[in-house]
Amino acid sequence: MKIQIRDLPVNYEIFGQGRPLVMLPGWTMSARSLAHLIEPIIGNRKGWQRIYIDPPGHGATPGADWITNLDQMLDLLLETIDVLVDGQRFVLYGLSLGAYLARGVLYHRHQDVDGLSILVPAIITEDSRRNVPDPTVLVEEPGIMDKLTADEKDMFEIIVVRTTSFLNSFRDFPQPFEGEAGNMVFLDNIRQEPERYRCSFDVDQLSRPFPGPTLIIAGRQDAVVGYKDAWNILDNYPRATFVVADRAGHFMEEKTELINTLMNEWLDRVEEYVK
Repeated sequence: MKIQIRDLPVNYEIFGQGRPLVMLPGWTMSARSLAHLIEPIIGNRKGWQRIYIDPPGHGATPGADWITNLDQMLDLLLETIDVLVDGQRFVLYGLSLGAYLARGVLYHRHQDVDGLSILVPAIITEDSRRNVPDPTVLVEEPGIMDKLTADEKDMFEIIVVRTTSFLNSFRDFPQPFEGEAGNMVFLDNIRQEPERYRCSFDVDQLSRPFPGPTLIIAGRQDAVVGYKDAWNILDNYPRATFVVADRAGHFMEEKTELINTLMNEWLDRVEEYVK
């Protein structure tokens, strides 16, 4: 579905009915790919309307010449969310860089938000300033690397658990429709400049701690965003469950059951909180 925000047709997907749960994908990821991950986990849960949004340059939302940094991307997301939730209170979920943008939404709309969940969150956007562990491989099935395509081999450089099970789940991701592959030139223009690939304000400098139920999940072996930086924002979230999962990199390999349990327990807490 599309909604016109300023001069940009913003793509979004909606599943279910009820309290709005706004879902923000990782950098270069599409809303439909995020839905592929999350819907099997919470799709059968009643009372929630899941709203997956393609930020500018992601999925089926085009880029725009006037969007040159994350401030402007966040501004457009805020306008999109305001229209889609239509005055209702809502809950936020963000994956990786989407977790950074979700905290930016929370910074500006904290009075309207009842809960926050962030998975493998980017806390610091500049790669050189992140506190991350060295890349490591904990599990590698014999011969698994011989099964990979050239593109998959590049991706597997950051995979901690290299198994056929994980490879099959990766290959099961939906292929983009025509016009759904994002705009990599537009995104690279932002990503390659540190001052563009961060907000001009500190998204974690909240005016007061966020009182809603929160879930933070990080991978112990995540060499992309790490886990230690996330601990530094914990005081912002007095109702947070903070989980660092062993045997898990940035793709949270083979952790679907754990994420399922944690996300549903988080939503239980949100439902109790807003009664």
